[in-house]
Amino acid sequence: MLQGQGKALLFDIDGTLADTDPIHLAAFNRVLGPHGHAFDHARFGRELQGFSNASIGERFLAHEPLARRALILGEKERFFRELVSGQIKPVPGLLALLDRADRAGVPMVAVTNAPRPNAELLLSGLGIAHRFKAVVIGDELAHGKPHPLPYLEGLRVAGASAANAVAFEDSRSGVQSATAAGIATVGMRTGLSHDDLVAAGAIASARAFDDPELIGLVASIMAW
Repeated sequence: MLQGQGKALLFDIDGTLADTDPIHLAAFNRVLGPHGHAFDHARFGRELQGFSNASIGERFLAHEPLARRALILGEKERFFRELVSGQIKPVPGLLALLDRADRAGVPMVAVTNAPRPNAELLLSGLGIAHRFKAVVIGDELAHGKPHPLPYLEGLRVAGASAANAVAFEDSRSGVQSATAAGIATVGMRTGLSHDDLVAAGAIASARAFDDPELIGLVASIMAW
């Protein structure tokens, strides 16, 4: 196979590998509440889920200077890490899928808008950090999700083509990012509905990685 034409599986982390959205919701309410913002599950899904902290700061802390926004959102992440410690469990079927990819020699890359300490904490807590060829962080690039750049970078580090890759995402911005990069994307229904995920561009949705449709779709694209 020509260089750059390999296969890959690309995964978002929060809400995709582990169902962490309720903990993020609590952390955002703690730090944004004093600034007049209150979020329920639906509003979280529309306005926070999958977005970078820089864009969240621009929208909800516009009255604060940039340095202060960073401090407030840094406190949110610290509180999230405190809450999530010891509560990190994989979405059902994840480990079996990773095992199958390993046996087939298919590289896996994590692609996230989360800060690197969060990403590393979650992957370590799941016991799977060593299984990923790379962790691509949106805020470390010129553009985060929903821009396609994070997933294009994921393809690059995996040596893969979009046509031979599958992405797994739980947020609108994440699905938009992966599909804009030309990658067939499965929406994970940890937070959003099938209709929401498909409207964002997902070709299918699943509640967990042991969903028969998901397994069949991945097997077809990966030819295993």
